[in-house]
Amino acid sequence: MTVEEKAPLATTPEFTSVQIEEGRLLFARDVTFMLSVVNLEQLPSPDRPEICFAGRSNVGKSSLINALTNRKGLARASNTPGRTRELNYFNVDDRLNLVDLPGYGYARASKVDIANWTKLTRMFLRGRAGLRRVFLLIDSRHGIKPSDIELMEMLDDAAVTYQLVLTKIDKIKRAELDKVMRRTSRTIVKRPAAHPELMVTSSEKKTGLDDLRAEIATLALPPAGV
Repeated sequence: MTVEEKAPLATTPEFTSVQIEEGRLLFARDVTFMLSVVNLEQLPSPDRPEICFAGRSNVGKSSLINALTNRKGLARASNTPGRTRELNYFNVDDRLNLVDLPGYGYARASKVDIANWTKLTRMFLRGRAGLRRVFLLIDSRHGIKPSDIELMEMLDDAAVTYQLVLTKIDKIKRAELDKVMRRTSRTIVKRPAAHPELMVTSSEKKTGLDDLRAEIATLALPPAGV
């Protein structure tokens, strides 16, 4: 048995039926596009908690946001890597801001544009008041790449909590998914700011979306009147 096979599987969260329902209700209510931010001066007031989705280009961020919110066209999805070029803000039931960050690792754009997006993203992640968690998306077919590690190191240094989310798990076999989860688990335990639990998702098959909604609901403001 190899070292990888001996390593324990990454811990995945378990939620009660009440928590699952709270997550469903959060995203069943109004989810609206707010604005696209191209410089820090445009950032909205941090009057409610914020979460953001980060990941390599073409990891499936837009597809996952659309699937989470049950709104097909809320976030733009494209087969062209690097299409998201701003910080795209979404208001979730006036209880939470969800931010779709530009993808990294590849983009069909000039080096100057890429440098500007990268600088904006890093400045946002390092200093944004009210940022509760970064959901770092990892394509399960490819696992963690050096550019992902680079972002993790920056978040560790900034003491910003991040949680890894494996995407597109419907594209690989169960045995391979187990291996990816083991490798990812070994990475998580070494990172000081990493959340200890791993999420696994498929936007196409809707796998893991209930759990991810429940996780996000724990970070939101209470419903109005509560």
